[in-house]
Amino acid sequence: MIIELSVAVVSLVLLAWAMVLRFSRALMMLQQNSYRNDRYMRYLKQSGDTTSFTTLGFMAFFLVGCVRAVPDVAGLAGGALMSLITIVSLSRKKYKKPLVWTRRVWRIFSVMSVITLLVTALFVVTNAWPGRIMSALLVIALLLMLACAWPEDMAMVANWLLKPVEKRINRGYVDDAARILKSMPQLKVVGITGSYGKTSTKHYLTRILSEQFSVCMTPGSFNTTMGVVRTVREHLKPFDEVFVVEMGAKQPGDIKEICDLVHPQVGVVTAVGEQHLESFKSIENVQRTKFELIDALPATGLAVINDDFPYVASREVTNVRADRYGIEFRQELSYWIKNLRYSPSGTEFTLCGADGSRMDLRTRLVGECNVSNLVGAIAVALHLGVPAEKIRHAVERIEQVEHRLSIKRTPGGLTIIDDAFNSNPHGSAMALDVLSAMTTGKRIVITPGMIELGDKQFDLNAEFGRKIAASADVAIIVGEYNREAILSGIGGDDGERQIRVLTADSFNEAQRMLASMAESGDTVLYENDLPDTFK
Repeated sequence: MIIELSVAVVSLVLLAWAMVLRFSRALMMLQQNSYRNDRYMRYLKQSGDTTSFTTLGFMAFFLVGCVRAVPDVAGLAGGALMSLITIVSLSRKKYKKPLVWTRRVWRIFSVMSVITLLVTALFVVTNAWPGRIMSALLVIALLLMLACAWPEDMAMVANWLLKPVEKRINRGYVDDAARILKSMPQLKVVGITGSYGKTSTKHYLTRILSEQFSVCMTPGSFNTTMGVVRTVREHLKPFDEVFVVEMGAKQPGDIKEICDLVHPQVGVVTAVGEQHLESFKSIENVQRTKFELIDALPATGLAVINDDFPYVASREVTNVRADRYGIEFRQELSYWIKNLRYSPSGTEFTLCGADGSRMDLRTRLVGECNVSNLVGAIAVALHLGVPAEKIRHAVERIEQVEHRLSIKRTPGGLTIIDDAFNSNPHGSAMALDVLSAMTTGKRIVITPGMIELGDKQFDLNAEFGRKIAASADVAIIVGEYNREAILSGIGGDDGERQIRVLTADSFNEAQRMLASMAESGDTVLYENDLPDTFK
């Protein structure tokens, strides 16, 4: 009896430990899917998590235990072994974006744990034989096995139960942010949105405006309503003069919701393109959503919009003055570029204005997309009264935004083009153009392809593959998610250039491949880095 109890206690400890780790992983993926059960369910359908070895293993031991096909102790020992495998596997696993234990995560985790405890207590009371400790321990073990098998379902149930609580909590945060903004009537608010380019434009604009104003910008990827609310409550200072707000969207109405909170006077639309089509369904919906920012501007405000994109140029703006910009001159533009020249130290160009103004500029940035984003930032700075000399000074000192077409050189002589956070059909093509322009050594691209492109996922990644074949000497395709599409595009090359193609199951494997072939003078482009929700 003592041996049986010892085995039972050890098994329960390991099962509880495994359950916590399984709960944590499920919560990590729920968090990466913005706590939205619908998106989380789409992820589960393509991830294989619900049919993994761990899930099936715990379900098998649970079912065997239910029918009592093996002795109690043997069943507990089997559950302990499965738990030990799970603990070792999950403890050693590294994630690109690990779980952040926010208060919301703790609330969901607590509800998941309470549900497990209540169900376990109910089954112990109704199913354990009176006076038999081992019977009670077996029932507890079986319920823990079930919790380990279905953590994803439990996370969604807990998330759904907490929905009214989260809504009430968020409402309090939003009201507090609105109060803070109302107390700063002189604050100038600049909203920036776009299918791509908004983060870079935000950084460039903040750097330029900082020459003249005290500026606060939304940090990192704080581009949702609650991200903006958190910025206002934690970062905005009473003496700030300009608030630069990046506005992201996954569905119609997202940008309007942010505008209703911050009431921007200036709005920038950097691009409208084929991104997030999985949730938007059509590029027309993307256009309508991005222009929610422009529609929210007051009559005395200013819209700064990038006419290099057809779905921006075709959108009429009548509610506010619109300054349109582009790389090449067109009659309808307020700003455009002349004399664009690239060099090892960066880029030189002349910014031309419809009013006849000219501004010669130098920057460390490279790539047409970065220059385009810089033009949008300069247009806003000029509107807000920043003198030309201060703009020149800031532009010369603007640093490349990390992971967005930034270029670094390693001590070993490699040139690294890091575009890991900036992958989309337009941006990836520009990044490959930069790679193609490199004239020394091998040109190597490491990429898992592009995501959230809806029905165009395969076709756009195949086109990406054709561009790779025309721009690189070596391609390392990471993961399986877009592998077939990219390889089909690369295989469709006309044969004029030879390209070596390798496949890797993970980024770490790709790095090992790179280390075995890279030489001084080579250039490596990292194009996109998929989150843990994709394989």
